[in-house]
Amino acid sequence: MELTVSQMIQAAAAAFLTGFSKTGMVGLGVLIVPLMASVFPAKASTGALLPMLIFGDLFAVAWYRQHAQWRVLARILPWVLPGLVVGTVTLKFTSSAALGHMMGWLILLLIALQLVRERGGEWLEERLPRAWWFSALMGALAGFTTMVGNLGGPIATVYLLSMGLEKREFMGTGAWYYLIGNLAKVPFSAGLGLITARSLMFNLETAPVILIGAIVGILTFRLIPQKWFNRAVLLLAALAALQLLLIPRG
Repeated sequence: MELTVSQMIQAAAAAFLTGFSKTGMVGLGVLIVPLMASVFPAKASTGALLPMLIFGDLFAVAWYRQHAQWRVLARILPWVLPGLVVGTVTLKFTSSAALGHMMGWLILLLIALQLVRERGGEWLEERLPRAWWFSALMGALAGFTTMVGNLGGPIATVYLLSMGLEKREFMGTGAWYYLIGNLAKVPFSAGLGLITARSLMFNLETAPVILIGAIVGILTFRLIPQKWFNRAVLLLAALAALQLLLIPRG
């Protein structure tokens, strides 16, 4: 598959944003997913994007690993695998278009829940983050949505914010979460034929741009105050939800 100049520019932008989002501002998947879908067919784009995400995850883990909160990861990770399995079956037999609206409304609901919690909902503040069913639900939903279209980020983002993590803890915990989750997706994506020799060659070509994005992300992250970091992360999650509601996905 030969790429046009326009597609090469879109691919480079997606690669840069992949690195930047992993080390600087989680949530920019709202921009990466449509860029990749413009370079590859919708389903094939998920297989081409996955190794790029893993490459970016490695940099994020290397830089933020000491800030990871494993107690938080232990609550959500066991529930991701069932979501991946259901997402694989769904991806094999159905289009993701109908699921987009459901996921969009779900993300908006979770954002609203987080905003209520931040504004003094005592029960939500104290009980919800500690409830096992909340972690189970969020883990399964994150696994399902990330398998269907690499869209588990907004759900994981809202979950990590609900745990009250400081921004470095957020990045360190998220780095391990995304690396483990994305590695778990590899056999499923390969089994569906979404990772191919051509897509892997594309991944090698974009690797240097991902590295540049990751370095710029590290430098930018230091300049963002905690308050604005939280707001930006929620805003990007909301944009991802609106994208799902307004832009058809094949």
